[in-house]
Amino acid sequence: MSLISAHNSPMISIPKKTTEEVDWTTPIRNAIAHSYGEDPDNYAQECANLQRCRQDAVKGAGSEMTAKDLLHKYFGQLELLELRFSEIRVNFPWRDAFTNKLITQTSIAYEKASIIFQIAATHSAIAASQNRSDPEGLKRAFYYFRTTAGMLTYINDNFLHAPSLDLSREIIKFLVGIILAQATEVFFEKCTDEKKSNALVAKIAAQTAFLYTSLSEEVKEFMGKGIFDRNWVTTKAKYFTSVSQYYRGLADSAAGKHGDALVRFTVAETAAKEANRTASSFASVFVTQMSPNLPPDAGPALQELTKAHLALITDKKNEAQRENDLIYNAILPAPETLPQIEKAVVATPITIQEVYASPDVQKVIGQDMFIRLIPLSVHESASVYSEEKAKLVRGEVEKADNAEVEVKSALEAMGIKEGLTRFKAIAEGGVGGEAELPVEVRRWKEDIAVMEERESVESIISELTRMKDTVRRELEAISRDLDAESRECEAMRVKYDHLWTQAPSAALTKTLRQDLKSHFSALEAAAQSDQQVVRLWESVKGEIQLLLSPQVEDVFRASTETDGAGSENLLDLDIGSEAKDEQERVKIGQFVDEIEERLGRLNKISHERGQVLKDLKDKVQQDDVSHLLLLNRRNTGVESTLFAGELEKFRPYQQRLAATVHHEQLTLQELTQLWRGLRDMAGRGAGAKKWEERERRKKDTVRRFSRARDVYMEVRDGLAKGLQFYTELTELTGSLKRNTDSFISERTTEREGLASQAEMERRLVIPKSTPNATPGGKPPIPPPPPKPSTGLESSFASMNLRGANGALSPPPPAPATPHNQWSSPPPPPPSSHYPTPPPSQPPSTHGSAPYLPPPPSQPPSQPPSQPSYQPSAPPPDPYASLSLFGSTSAPSPPPARPPPPPQQYPSYAPPPPSQPQYGQPQQSSPYPPPPPSQPQYGAYPGQNQSQNGPPPGSAASPFPPPPPPISYGSQQQYGTPPPPPQQQQQQQQQPPPQQQQQQPYYYSGYPAQGAPPPPPQQYQYQGYGR
Repeated sequence: MSLISAHNSPMISIPKKTTEEVDWTTPIRNAIAHSYGEDPDNYAQECANLQRCRQDAVKGAGSEMTAKDLLHKYFGQLELLELRFSEIRVNFPWRDAFTNKLITQTSIAYEKASIIFQIAATHSAIAASQNRSDPEGLKRAFYYFRTTAGMLTYINDNFLHAPSLDLSREIIKFLVGIILAQATEVFFEKCTDEKKSNALVAKIAAQTAFLYTSLSEEVKEFMGKGIFDRNWVTTKAKYFTSVSQYYRGLADSAAGKHGDALVRFTVAETAAKEANRTASSFASVFVTQMSPNLPPDAGPALQELTKAHLALITDKKNEAQRENDLIYNAILPAPETLPQIEKAVVATPITIQEVYASPDVQKVIGQDMFIRLIPLSVHESASVYSEEKAKLVRGEVEKADNAEVEVKSALEAMGIKEGLTRFKAIAEGGVGGEAELPVEVRRWKEDIAVMEERESVESIISELTRMKDTVRRELEAISRDLDAESRECEAMRVKYDHLWTQAPSAALTKTLRQDLKSHFSALEAAAQSDQQVVRLWESVKGEIQLLLSPQVEDVFRASTETDGAGSENLLDLDIGSEAKDEQERVKIGQFVDEIEERLGRLNKISHERGQVLKDLKDKVQQDDVSHLLLLNRRNTGVESTLFAGELEKFRPYQQRLAATVHHEQLTLQELTQLWRGLRDMAGRGAGAKKWEERERRKKDTVRRFSRARDVYMEVRDGLAKGLQFYTELTELTGSLKRNTDSFISERTTEREGLASQAEMERRLVIPKSTPNATPGGKPPIPPPPPKPSTGLESSFASMNLRGANGALSPPPPAPATPHNQWSSPPPPPPSSHYPTPPPSQPPSTHGSAPYLPPPPSQPPSQPPSQPSYQPSAPPPDPYASLSLFGSTSAPSPPPARPPPPPQQYPSYAPPPPSQPQYGQPQQSSPYPPPPPSQPQYGAYPGQNQSQNGPPPGSAASPFPPPPPPISYGSQQQYGTPPPPPQQQQQQQQQPPPQQQQQQPYYYSGYPAQGAPPPPPQQYQYQGYGR
């Protein structure tokens, strides 16, 4: 502590408490785990910071100012900590500041009270140590004495039932009195230094004397408790009583009250003598160790102060006595009758709230250490406040949006943005306006340019023509192939006459030719549509090329200028109106300038409003009252008041937004008046007529290109559908081509086999025929049964050229009734299979192996009955959906073909209509042919038919059923009488062809072993290819 000056009295400070180490970490970790349900390890750093903060605050520092900051920080964190962990219990050991007694409590309130006492003691030490001869020192001393009084007052107001003496209400009240008395004394010193009036100084001194005098009575109770020395307080009380009388005497003397002044000087001298005597007594017994809170030279300094004051008072009293005796001769009133000196209260406590509200202290406290821990109640209150903020923002945004919509609607209703260009052009003396393309025309140009760059219309037309020619060539090739195949078949029929058994192509190719015809029809219809599309394209090709070229701007420019000369000549006939027109243009220009200025102002207002809204949203976003809600957590019913106060922060933004709306309304009103005046003045002039004419021509040009663009899009749409159509038609044509090739290939293979077979029959049938065997003669007598076959006969038998199932037969006689052999319905679909040839070797269980024929040299070909595909209709006309091709109708699909015959022929079937009286021509036989009048030759043997099947191409006959056929089983003897009808019905239910074909086949000229030879009237039916 610095030594006090000669004219300054010594100041006393409050002694400090002492403490020991405290463990904050364990209780806080437990509270976090139980109350918040979080992992305490996440807050290990916060716990360590709090522990270090307490150690720094209570262990002291090198200077009182540093100790003050550390205590401020620790107490601030304690306040926040108590709001989160009010139920926490920690052992806080503190020693009494006066008795040094150790007292331990577990309440955070005890820790807070002790820390506040420490802060008050530190502040008092700072105030007492100031050099009061310096004005700044006086100010600091006065401030810290007042803050000390405020800290002590807070302890008395908020902490009851103090466990220690230094925190008791009586001691705290006594300490507050001493601190305020010293603060008043400091202010007295300040006033004397600043040469204030004697009356004011007397009032302050009287207040100081009053405070010390009241303390002198209380200090008697604490004499034995070692708090303060009673003589120090008594000396101060007497000293300031003398000082107050002295300065009031000076004031009375100056006011001409010399008698009162002399009496006051006398009273002051008496009090000064008593103060000097007590100061001498205090100095004689003053020991620094006994009064550590006083300066070391407090005793001598106080004695010197009172001694000097006594000398001053004595001199002044003697001088006043002489002057009154010689000059004034004033009557001296009794001291008791003198007016009381008024007291001026100049020192009041500074509350702890004011101390902690200062930015310096808040900066020292820093951020809440446990800011991440927010109680649930605080979260709920913060949510309510957030909703209040959101309502405020929504209201302002809605107002701003309404203002924007109102302005936009007003401008659109007046047509200012579009019409301003017109009037500006009129004011400039022309109607040129903008030379650029209209927006829609520019968009059309860009769209068409992109489509043409990707795939031009010309390339699509070329591709369409190529695909159409390709399809046409394919269809023509198919037609040629079918015609060639038919010609070859008929040529072979002419060549081999009755030996040629291949079915004509006409019935088999009916479906193929129907598909071919429908494809040709669809192709022709599509070609007509293509011509219409091409004609449409040719009609707009020039317009589209002009639209895509840079000259399109020249077209628009010319459209607005071409017809201008004539109209200008008509308007300029009145030469005397030129001056009037010039004046009108000048006025229009002025209106236009003012309107543009108002529009610019509206844009600025809108921009400013948007910026204010952005600032408001940012402010609302950053605003967080969780800390305030946490601080007021224990105060119920303050949320509404707190929220209202916090929302006032946004009031300036709301006012700025309201101002923008107001200015916008004013500007809009001015703009409406200007626009109305401009239209009234310029809407009927010559310039307006020019503009209207220009706009009309411009719209005509736009409509011109609009029509071209519409036709262009329709052309592209038609071409796209055409491409799709030709793609599908190409696929169908390819399928038809493959089916036709397959059909022709099968027919060619069959034709080659039948031609080979017919050649052999032609060679063999003539030498083996019997001359006397006439068609009308009787059959010869059957020969005797053959002898057992020898090796030589077997060899000759194997060399005989026969079919697969029987002997060769002579040529059949002409049919009795002429009938078209190939007038049957179409053959069955490809799913119907033809009979397979018999196995090359029969099973060994039959005893007729020597009579079996050798396997054929080549497998007989299977005659195709119909192309292996389902006939399909051509794709629909691609242009049917286009309005411009409404006259073109899609080709009708081909007629449905008749249902095919059954795929499997029954074992007892009627004869085919192509041969009503005779069976299929048989191979050569040693027996003469039967007469044509026998009706039993018109039937097919049931079992052979089930094995070999009827000839392909036959279907249900339109004729009545024949008489019951004679069945020739593979294991039956020839000549066996026909079975009764019941047995015939059983023969119809014989096993499938796969099982029947396993039966051995015999030559027709040789019976089975042990059986007589068959009669010559009976023959077996052979299928195609046998």
